[in-house]
Amino acid sequence: MTIAKAWPLAGCIVLIGCSPESRSASLARSSALEGKRAAHGASVEHVVLLSIDGFHQLDFDNWVASHPASTLASLVARGTSYTNVTSSRPSDSFPGTLAMTTGGSPASTGVFYDVSWDDDLSPPGSACATRGTVVPFDGVGIDVDDNAVTTSIDPAKLPLDPDRGCALVFPHDYLMVNTIFEVIKAAGLRTAVSDKHPSYEILNGPSGTGVDDLFTPENDANGAKKNIAKMEAYDETKVQAVLNQIDGFDHARAAHVGVPAIIMMNFQTANIGEKVAGYADAAGTPTAALAAAFQYVDGALGRIVAELDLQGLTDSTLLIVTAKHADAPIDLTTRRGIDPALIDATVNGVQAGLLAQETPDSISLIWLRDHARTADVVAALQANTATLGIETIYSGEQIQEIFGGTLDFSRHRRPDVILQPVPGVIYTTTGSHSFPDEQTIRRNAVMYRTVCITTMSAARAAVEAIASRRRDPVRIWNLQELHAAETVVAVGQP
Repeated sequence: MTIAKAWPLAGCIVLIGCSPESRSASLARSSALEGKRAAHGASVEHVVLLSIDGFHQLDFDNWVASHPASTLASLVARGTSYTNVTSSRPSDSFPGTLAMTTGGSPASTGVFYDVSWDDDLSPPGSACATRGTVVPFDGVGIDVDDNAVTTSIDPAKLPLDPDRGCALVFPHDYLMVNTIFEVIKAAGLRTAVSDKHPSYEILNGPSGTGVDDLFTPENDANGAKKNIAKMEAYDETKVQAVLNQIDGFDHARAAHVGVPAIIMMNFQTANIGEKVAGYADAAGTPTAALAAAFQYVDGALGRIVAELDLQGLTDSTLLIVTAKHADAPIDLTTRRGIDPALIDATVNGVQAGLLAQETPDSISLIWLRDHARTADVVAALQANTATLGIETIYSGEQIQEIFGGTLDFSRHRRPDVILQPVPGVIYTTTGSHSFPDEQTIRRNAVMYRTVCITTMSAARAAVEAIASRRRDPVRIWNLQELHAAETVVAVGQP
């Protein structure tokens, strides 16, 4: 079993990379970084953190090479490109977002996926009569109406915490570490986020107050996840929000509040373009529809850059362009959809009702009601590897190993089994839908300014860049000491 093949290193941020480094080496490199900032006369007042969800390293390289006049090509020429990086693990929106904004993996954040299981919490509406529940922090799971673009979290759909007087558990309550937004806000600065579900209020962090301007239109609404033009229109609402924020207004342009110290936003158009239109060949040549999706994103980036120029913010802004995850497979001839109900049946075949939760994607995460039956479930899955398209089964200590740290503090949340399928297999009932690929994606980040940051995660880069001008102490993670070494440092090469 080669774990590194199937799983990138934990807690890695696209900007930086994933080679471990000692704390002393980190401090030495941070000192060198300050010297570079001084040499450049750098004073970072604002950070704009943008994710092109779904964008592969291959897409990035091909686009820049074939579109030398594009915004992305311009950013590469003017900034710094980091290629010694990999995705978070698991590679998906929720863990990818938290990796970028906390510096942590599930070994410290306690969040494995947007839909997971918790042994200690109680189901919605149960009055905490029982323990053990699905934690459904996606659109359909907790929205008032996931078919409405403008929606909110329905408290009646939230898990309950028996240990806090049966209190509601909002996404931000579930996160075990703080976020860059809390740190920046605590320094007296303004924060802004635009993302795809109301559940992204998780970025408020445990305080519940980290984001001043939170804009979360629902991307599941209006059939946008199956229509590139609709998703482009959806993304445009968030682009306009960012432009308004750069102009010093709130996202709706209703009040002049000043330019946030950090603005974060994600694009979904490229992601849906890959899922709906896909690639013309195994080499990653985009179809016409996918190329148009890439063109929209590049043009939107250009408008954001132009607005920074117009407002005189270019020299004081650190612009980071990255991707939370990509999509697989690129070669559509290898795609094989497997109904996750087959996995469910295999697990429940060991014992009726044994399955607590299965979260299918380009991997499968499995939680059991009786953890003592894990070995029996693994044996049943091993007997059906061909039918289920399984390459590797992880369980027990192997799961701790792939997340790079002890999971004892979140044992009530950790999956019992994780399935890594053979390349091309997707656990889905929709044959045209593809998902993040942990095995093949590498990602890029571009920094608009020329200051070279080589020693920190995107989280630490953003906070230290802003805090450096204030000479304030920077405390990014309130982690248990046991997990601090795993999450504080990520290192890469530009």
